[in-house]
Amino acid sequence: MDAQVRAVLYRVIRRIPNKNLENLLKKWNCLSTDQLYALDYTRPKWVTVEHVISFCEENRLNLKHITNLEMMYHIENPDQGIWHACQLTEAQDDAVCVELTQFKEQFKAHLHGVIRHISIKMKKHEDEAVWIRIAWGDNFSKPNHLKPTYIVHHLHTSYVFISNLMAKHKIFLCQALVIATKHGSIKDGHLSTRSLTAMRELLLRCYQQVFPSAHSRILQERNALPSHPCIGKEHSDHEEMRYLMSCEAFGHGPTPKLETAVYRLETRYRGNGNNTLSDREEFFRGVVRFSSSSLLDSLRHCVASGMAEGPVTPLLSAITQRGRNYFVITDKGPGVSSQASAQ
Repeated sequence: MDAQVRAVLYRVIRRIPNKNLENLLKKWNCLSTDQLYALDYTRPKWVTVEHVISFCEENRLNLKHITNLEMMYHIENPDQGIWHACQLTEAQDDAVCVELTQFKEQFKAHLHGVIRHISIKMKKHEDEAVWIRIAWGDNFSKPNHLKPTYIVHHLHTSYVFISNLMAKHKIFLCQALVIATKHGSIKDGHLSTRSLTAMRELLLRCYQQVFPSAHSRILQERNALPSHPCIGKEHSDHEEMRYLMSCEAFGHGPTPKLETAVYRLETRYRGNGNNTLSDREEFFRGVVRFSSSSLLDSLRHCVASGMAEGPVTPLLSAITQRGRNYFVITDKGPGVSSQASAQ
């Protein structure tokens, strides 16, 4: 086992919590039963790491085995790192016919054609997601397996989720994705989060949405609990309407656990009596950031409880309706006051 393989293995094992390590090593199926039994997970982590590395050296495992273990860990624990969403556009007529084998061949062929040293590994998960691990090199240096890029794509959908991609590699990856999926282009989805699960739930609509036609059903479900005279007096029409508005905007039941939403402001001064500010040609710029352990739940509660006035502003409901959490708010044009557009 050379120094690079040992370094990659060391980093992978160090990152896996002890509570997950035992089951993951069993699924990995690269250590013998006796070796697995010899590991004591109650001891300090560095002791376990050294034992695992020594067993891997004894079994003469190579980089292929180590990267397989890393991919297994990432697939089972997707909510780590920063994920960014991209959207494929201009689908060709035969885009819906792309199969996994064809996707793999064209994706790898393009990247191997433009980059001499690159390592690409793919796995298809049980939920039909294709996981891709890329270690980037160039024409002079070998692939850096310590800083791989991860890509997740559900075939026949327009969304791609990317983590740890350097700017200089973006053009090569985008070209490969466009060619392999038979689309015309790919664009930034303006959605980023630490939770890949939340990102997929939001964009693939894997949560309970509420539409206007569902008003009566939602109210019936909500009021199905045993009634009490004192409680019934508190339930006004205004409260019910707030609750419906909150469900329409942010969903009913469990919501995707986004943690942030960012609004970048680029506006002009519209007040009177201050020529210095009103004649200013440059924009006033600022950033508004909403943060919560579950942002959509928090926003829904604010609307339902009356802390925020209804109807819900499009700037907030756009998080779910447009599937993004980064917005740029600008003036629509000169002479138009108190209006803004979200880009």
